Amino acid sequence: MDPAIGKYIGAGLAAIAARGAGIGIGTSSELPQRRVPQPRGRRPAVRRRHDRFALAEATGLFGLLISILLLFVIR
Repeated sequence: MDPAIGKYIGAGLAAIAARGAGIGIGTSSELPQRRVPQPRGRRPAVRRRHDRFALAEATGLFGLLISILLLFVIR
């Protein structure tokens, strides 16, 4: 197999991380209904939700970085 083909396949597989990040951000940002918003420090559940949001966002960014590296840096 030509190395260029493998490069494009690897970049496509790394871009799949964006789908997982979108799902993770969507599920972590859903708000409970009919609750009064409180500061982050008073509700540990909100803190965990923000941590999951940050993890999902970082996963998407890492996948994007890997796909860009595969496409434009590696020959």
